[in-house]
Order: sequence, then C-alpha cells, then structure tokens
Amino acid sequence: MKKVLLALLVIVAISCNDKTDEKQIATPSEATENDTIPNFGIVIHGGAGTILKENMTDSLEKAYKAKLEEAIRTGHEILANGGTALQAVQRTINVMEDSPLFNAGKGAVFTNAGTNELDASIMDGETLNAGAVAGVTTVKNPINLAYEVMVNSEHVMLGGKGAEEFAKQQGIEIVDPQYFFTENRYKSLQRIRDKEKTELDHDGKTAFVDPFIKDSKFGTVGCAALDKNGNLAAGTSTGGMTNKRWGRIGDAPIIGAGTYANNATCAVSSTGWGEFFIRGMVAHDISALMEYKGLSLQEAAREVIQEKIPTLGGDGGIVAIDHEGNVAMEFNTAGMYRAKMNKDGELEIGIYGE
Repeated sequence: MKKVLLALLVIVAISCNDKTDEKQIATPSEATENDTIPNFGIVIHGGAGTILKENMTDSLEKAYKAKLEEAIRTGHEILANGGTALQAVQRTINVMEDSPLFNAGKGAVFTNAGTNELDASIMDGETLNAGAVAGVTTVKNPINLAYEVMVNSEHVMLGGKGAEEFAKQQGIEIVDPQYFFTENRYKSLQRIRDKEKTELDHDGKTAFVDPFIKDSKFGTVGCAALDKNGNLAAGTSTGGMTNKRWGRIGDAPIIGAGTYANNATCAVSSTGWGEFFIRGMVAHDISALMEYKGLSLQEAAREVIQEKIPTLGGDGGIVAIDHEGNVAMEFNTAGMYRAKMNKDGELEIGIYGE
C-alpha cells in the first residue's frame, strides 16, 4: 500500500512540475514578442526666439500649428510604413522649406545685399555619413541637395556656386532667386536698415545688442527621427540671419553644431544663435554627454541648452530623439515652434514656453 501511495505522489509531483515548466516557458515567449514591436518616433522644430502669445494673432498661430502638424505627419507616415529615418527627415523638412512661415527655403530671410543665401545639413546615425551645403541661392530645397552631397559625393560640405553646379548635375530643382522673395522678410530687412544696424554691434561678449537683430537669426527648421530598424537621422535647413554680410554661415550646415546623429546615442537638430552653437558644438556635445558621461538625452540637452550655451552668451534650442525613442525639445528662449509624434501616433505641438 505504501508503495502505491508513493508512486501516486511521484506522478502528481511530476505533473505539477510539467505545468510549472510550461508556464515558465510561455511567459518569456510572450515578453519577447512584445519587446520586438518596432519603436519609432519623430520630432521637429521651426525655430526659436522671442515668440510670445501676445505678439501672435489667432490666425497666425493656427497657421503655424497647421504647418507643423502637416510636416510631422508627413515624416511619421513614412516611418509608420517602414521608411527610413533619412527619408522622414528629408520629406518633413521639405514641407517647412516650402512654407513662407519659416526661415528656410521659401521663407528665407534677406542678406544685407538683399539676396537670399540658404544653408542645410543632414546626417545618418547608422553610418555617420553626412552632407551639407552653404550659401546657395537657387536651390528650392537645400536639404535635398545636402542629402545628395552625402550619398553622391566624397565630400561633406559644398558651398555657393559649386554647390549649385553639383545640384544641377544631380537633378535637384533649381529656381529663380525671386522665388524666395516674401514681403514680410523683406520688410524685416528694411526695419533693421532703418535702425542703422547694417554693421555688427559688439559688446564684451561679441553679442548683437539690438534685440530685433538678435531675433532675426531664429527661424531655422529641423527634424530628428528614429525608424523601425533602429536607425537615427537628423537634418537642419535655414535662410540664416537677416542682414547677414560677407557670406556669413551659421551653425545649421555645420555637422556637430547644427546637426548630428549617431545610432549609439541620439539625433539632434539645433536652432539658435549660430555663432555660439558653433563654438559650443551643441548637437555633438549632447551626444558626447550621453556617450561619455552616461547622461540621459533630457539631462544632456538641459545641460547644454540651459547651462553651457547661456554661459557663452548665446541662446536658442534643440530637438532630439535617442536610440530608444525618448524625445527632448529644449530651449532657453521665450518660445520654439516644435512638435513630436511617437509610434502610437500621439501628437504634441508647442509654440510658447509652456
């Protein structure tokens, strides 16, 4: 009898162990399935500066928000359909370049000579390849030319007439310089001239003391994205600074200052006082703080934008996304046109310092 009971106990014990093993096997399998859902996201900016609600009409605010939404949804759709981060960045920026609302492409500001000189850059976080253009006057979408420099030349940056010659060879759309004329941008130049600020005004920090000129450089557009393959990319496009002279080039086309992307860390696009963003190598510095100091994206962005750049005497902001899909939209100005979307399609749009 004892032997029979003992046998029954052994059978029950084995049966229980089998069920336990089944549960232990099933649980990790389910977790793995959830973990493999591809993550992606996108974030954009349309410039930073003294953007105050009291200075904004309801209709203009609606126009900015509508264009920001159009731009970011363009990139988000590409990512949702399995497109690359580079494709999303480029097409998203195209939407803003084609709008007169932003200081890029169609809405580019005027130089001291009454012309429009455009800059742009783009970077691939997977390969660390990059392309940039500076001082182009006939290229409808400078970000497209920056992309061609990256993939179809052995160079990183091309400028002026040479960049435009390369654009023609690559089939990039060329327009008459008159295409970039917008009345409000031209009036901005006139107002600066009326203030007799055609020369740079310097103080001990080599800063522009006239607040109108100081804000005239903000309006750059940019985008950073993470695609379903885990690759990052960033791009930036700008018309530069109103009343700029001598072929001045800001941070937007400078890899590491206006644009940076590295799959190991993050993708960043900057908008701000270019001279200081170049000196601080803002976009790369955020990545470096993550890589070398172990900071999170938000911690790194905050340290650079809220501490380092103001200490130098500059201001502005950045948008960035890391390899895990975390987003930062950091700025030290009164406002920054911005938007972000995650893989779930959750949209957030901002203008003021909310």
